[in-house]
Amino acid sequence: MLGHQIAHRNVVSKYYHFKPEDLEMAIEDFTTILEKTIIILQGDMFFSILSDPTAEEMVVEIFLPIEEDSLKVEIKEKMLFRSYFTITPMVMTRVTEDFNEQSQVKYWELVDYLNRNELEQRTPVFVEYKKHIPEKYMWR
Repeated sequence: MLGHQIAHRNVVSKYYHFKPEDLEMAIEDFTTILEKTIIILQGDMFFSILSDPTAEEMVVEIFLPIEEDSLKVEIKEKMLFRSYFTITPMVMTRVTEDFNEQSQVKYWELVDYLNRNELEQRTPVFVEYKKHIPEKYMWR
């Protein structure tokens, strides 16, 4: 569980506010905006949950690594660019099915792990979609 990291170069991100059941729509919106540009997407998409993960409405920042080393292209939407993004060290768990249901279970497992091991949460919760493992998500 302990000793994992998220590390990417050339990352674009955008903030979203929505109901949890609209997560897929936000992700689709984000990728559609980027795909309409000449930006080349690469790497695993991930997002941070900036609000209470159990709240009725969520505030998230969605991230996606790109090939370009800057955001030179004109995008009407407000996007952020980071040449390097890293979160380390971190604790991690995995959701392999029933994402909506299991994400709550895994969130509380992480909270319990932090409490039992007297660790302090210093970042928001991150969720990373792994391309090479279809339908599986990594909670960090």
